[in-house]
Amino acid sequence: MKSSVVRFLVSATLAFAGAAQAAVPLPSLNIDKTQITVSGLSSGGFMANQLGYAHSSTFKGVGVFAAGPYSCAGHSNYTACMYNATISSSALNTMQADLNNWSGTAIDAKSNVAAQKVFLFVGLSDTTVGPNPMNAVQTQYLNNGVAAANLEYVQRSGTAHVLPTDFDAAGNNSCGSSASPYIANCGYDGAKAVLTKLYGSLSARNNSPAAANYIEFDQTAFSTNPGLASTGWAYVPANCAAGQVCKLHVALHGCQQNYATIGDKFVRNTGFSRWADTNSIVVLFPQTKVDNTSRSTAASGLLPNPNGCWDWVGWYGSNFAQKAGTQIVAIKAMVDKVAGGTTGNPGDPGDPGDPGTPATCFTSSNYTHSISGRAYALYGITYANGSNQAMGLWNIFVTTTLKQTAPNYYVIGTCP
Repeated sequence: MKSSVVRFLVSATLAFAGAAQAAVPLPSLNIDKTQITVSGLSSGGFMANQLGYAHSSTFKGVGVFAAGPYSCAGHSNYTACMYNATISSSALNTMQADLNNWSGTAIDAKSNVAAQKVFLFVGLSDTTVGPNPMNAVQTQYLNNGVAAANLEYVQRSGTAHVLPTDFDAAGNNSCGSSASPYIANCGYDGAKAVLTKLYGSLSARNNSPAAANYIEFDQTAFSTNPGLASTGWAYVPANCAAGQVCKLHVALHGCQQNYATIGDKFVRNTGFSRWADTNSIVVLFPQTKVDNTSRSTAASGLLPNPNGCWDWVGWYGSNFAQKAGTQIVAIKAMVDKVAGGTTGNPGDPGDPGDPGTPATCFTSSNYTHSISGRAYALYGITYANGSNQAMGLWNIFVTTTLKQTAPNYYVIGTCP
């Protein structure tokens, strides 16, 4: 009798997995809104720069790995903003006019930029973007009031167009090669460097962050832009899921680095989650997708987006670098959703769950959790209601302890 029940549950698991259609909702957490930052590589670096200027009242720090200055491709063919092109003072003045004219309207007041912390990185063997465009990024930040003490600019020899790490990971390329997946052990921890500049000294990293803390979330709730994937990723440390106050960092991949192209390498192999896990930092990894439709751009003519780049050339409108830019709107909406929770009850502000309310724990199989209303199954994986933490396979063999911190809000954990 028992074996037949097991066979039924296994069959039901597979059937449910096949019928599932959507990723989990992005959770709302208790985020310190003075500790929201962003960084990115390549097109992700351009987008990080754009977000930092457009929403300077939201993003308190910006990290740019191998990209170019704000609004560069709004006035010049995109090739003039990369390939180690020299960006003239005249061109920078034209870009500055955008910042001046849009300040307080199309973008937040540019005076906010002066208070940001900024981290810049480029490899001296990077011919895809290269030092010259990054020099212009530095000049632009200094021209907009960022104090020299708040700006760190790192240039490393022997480093190509990559997100640098100090550890080996399966499938990564060599440090001196600009090749997929554009992540390399360069003996330099880029994630640590940028997070340290933006947040200060960090606790030692966890080299094995829990798989349950990675969340694949539904991006269609925020945009139907043809350059955005249907799902994105987030890393939520257990203490952040449980309602503690945490920071939020947005990490933006570059061209040819989206999930559909390289899998979870940018999400797991760049080091961001390792540092986030021990430093109460939620990391949001929005995802692009390939768009082969040729579209009219601001200054580069008709172009497709076959590499799944973030929009820094105007594929999706001439306002691509402004608050109204479609991809900027989407990312800002994701940030607002994650930062929308409160202490003790990150998923549903206003319900009980304040300090002093005793938590209740339930230990049972993932299958029992789901039929008891504490969790749900999707693609054969079980997720806790409210926090959306992944609990492992949906079956009767995997046992999990869930702590209820508020009505219909559960996190993986134990009660005192």
